Amino acid sequence: MADVGAKTASKRRALAMGRIFVKERAFAHIAAGTLPKGDVLKIAEIAGINGAKKTADLIPLCHPLPLEHIAIRLVLEPETHSVAVYALVACFDKTGVEMEALAAVNASLLTLYDLTKPVEPALTISDVSLLLKEGGKKGRWVRPEGLPKEVSEFAKSPAAKPLKGVNCAVITLSDRASDGTYRDLSGPALSEALQEMGASVVMRDVLADDQDMLQEVLKKLCAGDAVELIMTTGGTGLTERDVTPEAISAIIEKPAPGFGEVLRSASARTIPTAWLSRSIAGVCNKTLIISLPGSPKAIGECLQILSPFIGHAVRLASGKSHLGGGAQ
Repeated sequence: MADVGAKTASKRRALAMGRIFVKERAFAHIAAGTLPKGDVLKIAEIAGINGAKKTADLIPLCHPLPLEHIAIRLVLEPETHSVAVYALVACFDKTGVEMEALAAVNASLLTLYDLTKPVEPALTISDVSLLLKEGGKKGRWVRPEGLPKEVSEFAKSPAAKPLKGVNCAVITLSDRASDGTYRDLSGPALSEALQEMGASVVMRDVLADDQDMLQEVLKKLCAGDAVELIMTTGGTGLTERDVTPEAISAIIEKPAPGFGEVLRSASARTIPTAWLSRSIAGVCNKTLIISLPGSPKAIGECLQILSPFIGHAVRLASGKSHLGGGAQ
């Protein structure tokens, strides 16, 4: 079984499908609920839920996962005398739920097969496939053909856009990136992640690890109301040139120590050196400033950790808390 101990837990979802062709007579019985064993669609739905739960027992190398949600949808298809089965499975863990979704589909299909065969033995199961998966480092994947229209709403991501309507600035702190020794990867990764959370990145810059320079840039950004959130990447370590926390501390009026605490605590579950990070946050003139480590991988993990409350923090800092609990 694969070692996933070093991975960061995240929200995982998967959608799978399959189809059983039952011929005209059996299809009429299924639609009318008149098969010998009763309402086979409801029984198949329950079987699919059980199939997802039992995946780790059935497939030897699958991790047992704490499933949070299982939804089975059965769609009657009169034109082809078939029944399509869709299974959506979700959890919060370190590995995906694709196999759970596929196991749910197969359990539903086999149940339909078992309950329909007394009326029609010539049955065919086909089209078992993964349609969508979300979570982890690779984010969202949808099969190249897209999602069937029957499940476009069913599979719609429930993820909130906690920073919708928020103007952000992104600053990378790195001597070598600023002088062109290497290409800045953290800044673009942070900008992309913020945009996925609904934010508008109105400014992005790369600065040397210089405390005075960073302080000056931060002061200018906080002087007006054009930017509600500033996020920095890099300069949070223990070397002589790591001065980002000092620059932020010098200008903020209200420290927000919880940000650094939760980032260190959550990250240290898989990366012990996370305790060495000096990431801090605070408010300057109604603008929230948060410092993150200087690696693209760490940025993705940190934003997953902050996602549940970062939008509320921005609204509180900017004085817009009356707008509610976050845009969807």
